[in-house]
Amino acid sequence: MRRKRFGSYSGIGGQAVLEGIMMKNKDQYAVAVRKPNGEIEVEVDVYHGVMHGSKIKNIPFLRGIFNFLDSLILGTRTLNFSASFYEEEEDTKKKDTFFDKMLKGNAERILMGMTTVFAVVLAIAVFIVLPYFLADCLRDYIRNDSLMAIIEGAIRILIFLLYVISISAMKDIKRVYQYHGAEHKCINCIEKGRPLTVRNVMRSSRLHKRCGTSFLFFVMFVSIILFFFIRVDNPVQRVAVRILLIPVVAGISYEIIRLAGRSNHILVGILSAPGMWLQRLTTKEPDESMAEVAMKAVEAVFDWKEYLYDTFGYVVDDSWLVDEEPAEEKADE
Repeated sequence: MRRKRFGSYSGIGGQAVLEGIMMKNKDQYAVAVRKPNGEIEVEVDVYHGVMHGSKIKNIPFLRGIFNFLDSLILGTRTLNFSASFYEEEEDTKKKDTFFDKMLKGNAERILMGMTTVFAVVLAIAVFIVLPYFLADCLRDYIRNDSLMAIIEGAIRILIFLLYVISISAMKDIKRVYQYHGAEHKCINCIEKGRPLTVRNVMRSSRLHKRCGTSFLFFVMFVSIILFFFIRVDNPVQRVAVRILLIPVVAGISYEIIRLAGRSNHILVGILSAPGMWLQRLTTKEPDESMAEVAMKAVEAVFDWKEYLYDTFGYVVDDSWLVDEEPAEEKADE
């Protein structure tokens, strides 16, 4: 009999999109979207990512940079796919025709690239540059550079929290947060050794160590440490250093969250705790229809029955997959 390893790493991950979920397993990904008519549309495709086939993607700290770029590119692609079901069809056709003619059939690829670049630039401006200038306003009153670095980091975290809280008031974003919760619940359900049913998904936790929210927390935490020790006197150079260190911060943060997703050590749990707390803001409890969408995305790219057999040592009886009447059970935390 195989040894049961509850909380085992499955290798799948994903993100919430507009009225749906994207799930990725190795190079294959699936996007499941609940269309306006109530049907679930599932698209399965392959994304190899930048530097595909290069050994550099296996080098610790460097691989995190390319994984971060891949997540931005694939995230934008899948978000555009889900949004296409909710755009005005006539207006969309007109825009597609105009841009396709102007850009010689490369409209979607070019516009997606421009959107990704704009999002990165905006994020750098808001979460990297702005906190520096806000903290710098206090330089006449605070002469201690170490304290200034800590204040800058605190401002960065505060801006991030205000951003998350403010957009959560939007109806569409609240639903995205619910789908985000459904994504985590599906992965937790499988990694806890439970058959993938609506009931099991709904009673699983909406928090997960490998979440992008936790990654963003590590980015902020690592940036505080690096900016604390790496200092220059010139104000322009200070801003330049912060921007140039972004790949380094991303690489280190990726290794931390990668470790967090594969280890149940108590120290890893303590390190992951703040990111898990933040997830209470970026995930909401989904309804059963959202869980169904997430399950479709998982099943399109991942053989969870084989995973349960290989990891936990039992065969899933198909009779288990028929959900019983919902029981009043508290979700895992």
